[in-house]
Amino acid sequence: MTSWLIGLAIFMVHLLGVLSAVLALMSSRTSQGAIAWIISLVTFPYAALPAYWVFGRPRFYGYVSARGERDTVLRRVLARYRHLIEPYLATTYQGDTLAIEQLARMPLTSGNRAELLVDGEATFDSLFTGIDEAEEYILIQFFIVRHDALGLKLKQHLEHAAERGVRVYFLFDEVGSRKLNEGYLKDLGAAGVEVSAFNSSRGWRHRFQLNFRNHRKVLVVDGRIGWLGGFNVGVEYLGQHKRHGPWRDTHLKLTGPSVLGLQEAFWEDWHWATGDVLNLTWIPQVTCTECQNVVIVPSGPADRLETASLLMQQAMHNARERLWVTSPYFVPDQGVQDALRLAAMRGVDVRVMIPERPDHLLVFLSAFAFLPDMVRAGVKIYRYQPGFLHQKVMLIDNHSATVGTVNLDNRSFRLNFEITAFVHDQRFAAEVRLMLERDFAACRRISYDELKRRPLWSKLIARAAYLLSPIQ
Repeated sequence: MTSWLIGLAIFMVHLLGVLSAVLALMSSRTSQGAIAWIISLVTFPYAALPAYWVFGRPRFYGYVSARGERDTVLRRVLARYRHLIEPYLATTYQGDTLAIEQLARMPLTSGNRAELLVDGEATFDSLFTGIDEAEEYILIQFFIVRHDALGLKLKQHLEHAAERGVRVYFLFDEVGSRKLNEGYLKDLGAAGVEVSAFNSSRGWRHRFQLNFRNHRKVLVVDGRIGWLGGFNVGVEYLGQHKRHGPWRDTHLKLTGPSVLGLQEAFWEDWHWATGDVLNLTWIPQVTCTECQNVVIVPSGPADRLETASLLMQQAMHNARERLWVTSPYFVPDQGVQDALRLAAMRGVDVRVMIPERPDHLLVFLSAFAFLPDMVRAGVKIYRYQPGFLHQKVMLIDNHSATVGTVNLDNRSFRLNFEITAFVHDQRFAAEVRLMLERDFAACRRISYDELKRRPLWSKLIARAAYLLSPIQ
């Protein structure tokens, strides 16, 4: 009897392995990922099955999108918001931005002011000033919030805002902020702050969504001022990291109708996390005199398309003179690799800036599997020297730039909820160019000979790491 039960159990495990392999074949977003999962599930299902159901799900199921058709209240509010921003729809822009608008499912709007915030001191001074000046509500979310000097300072500003009657909604990723203790959150709640984890794996139906993250970093004050970019909340982002030293990052402050795009992204995330529909202001506010065209592009694993990857490819295909990209994690999918190579081959000045000092070894090693081919095609690879490079910025010719949270890797393209500001403005592009020129001056360029001289064992490790990149 016991042998029969053991045999049945073994049969069921292998049957589930085969069925899961079929699911991986039908739903994996990359061929590499599908092949890796199929081989693992069929040959050794005992370990591969639990791994697949935790890490292999291709989409974030159950996310209640405000763009969807399920919730009448959300659709009614969005319809009104879309009507209110019609007077600010950008009319003088290149047709190439139409694809970006469709990816964003938001329009490019005029009447905006985009201000670059370079490094931690400028960024957090601006964030804290905005929190202190809030009158009605504050929407704030970060991937990582630490219980350190900077985290405590943020908590203090939020508590003071709540105590003076401002509604404060604080959203965090439970994996990124896993070290944030209960006392920190209880103190915020006691002061009147509404606190919630993103709850990616909430409930019985969605308990296996552990591999997804909400990587967005957003602050919105009263629906009139917004911030987004690369910074999380921790003293290392102020350059106080023992191992990496100075921290190079970029954030963006926005005013104008585009702030409502940031607000909409937070609004959807909060609705997923809590089930609540926040009562917010959706009237565009324009205060700038020299205004810029901006569209906010949210992306994530609940999207029908691979929004983040397609956004990058579209911007890269648009480049005619200059394409400068910075990313701390550079393991792009094949489409982005091809877009970079093609841009270089048609004479575009393509530069990619990545860190010299890695903080994720597997991602760092993966890049060496494809960098020789990129350099041979004319892509210029630079490694930032003074400290850790964490900014996610792209410059396209002399007319457009992006600032956001998207890294050029599989996790950002397919597993993380991300957000990017696409700014179509020559003045802003000139500011980004000056900023990046200073950064490139602090880099060293990698040569093709340097990459080819790597020892065989290093090349083998790089190839193995790259094969694992689709399932990271």
